[in-house]
Amino acid sequence: MTDSTCTAADIAYVTALVKASGTSFYHGMKILPPARRDAMYAIYAFCRVVDDIADDDDVPFAHKRAALDEWRARIAALYHGEADGPIPRALLGAVRQFDLQASDFGDIIDGMEMDAGDPIVAPALAALDLYCDRVASAVGRLSVHVFGDSSGAARDVAHALGRGLQLTNILRDVGEDAARGRLYLPREFLDEAGIPPEPQAALASPALPMVCARLAAMAEQKFTEAQAAMARCNQEAMRPARLMQASYRPLLGILRRRNFNYEGPRVKLPAWRKLVLAARLLAA
Repeated sequence: MTDSTCTAADIAYVTALVKASGTSFYHGMKILPPARRDAMYAIYAFCRVVDDIADDDDVPFAHKRAALDEWRARIAALYHGEADGPIPRALLGAVRQFDLQASDFGDIIDGMEMDAGDPIVAPALAALDLYCDRVASAVGRLSVHVFGDSSGAARDVAHALGRGLQLTNILRDVGEDAARGRLYLPREFLDEAGIPPEPQAALASPALPMVCARLAAMAEQKFTEAQAAMARCNQEAMRPARLMQASYRPLLGILRRRNFNYEGPRVKLPAWRKLVLAARLLAA
């Protein structure tokens, strides 16, 4: 019989994984009460592990899919009260305490499987939206439960904020993705700008800033929708979501000022600014 009891060592394991990842969301998670914070660490640790499986370019797709299927089995086991390993044990407590849905974990794994095969290159807008839903908005659906709001408005926050965050990630990482043979910019935008749907060709195109600006406008719209939905939610529960948005939305302005030039270092907010944002939200 597997011991599914979450221990202090399990929580320490997922906390260390989150801290070591350098995620921008670390400070957003830190402002939560301990039980909610530990649940978010467990969710992020799960996301980090399955993302690492998908991102390993040296592993054949069949092996990646098998590893992702193992995680599907682990998630299914949680809903039978079974967990083996620090991440599943930490997740089991979160599932029980915050009514997390198996379908959202499944969507995340499906999103990672989209990234695990042949590189994604110039997806259609519909495919890009599905990808954003799986790898980002599904995480948001889990997160708002942990934050303390499971209302329809909170799901609207997850829907819009997840897409805003992921589109911002895509815009930030165009250069790095192109070096790996990936291009997440939508095919319709590339076609209308006369840009070949090929990573290096797109990166070198003088029309690239126009395409990126269109995607940035989509991201801004999603952030605006998320902010409107947050106003209909429990305000205390939405503090981490507001911090996530405040940490990411300014990146769009920095990218615009660079005219979406990807020759320099990756765009990011200074650590001091993230700390200031966290302090303001705690004082609000």
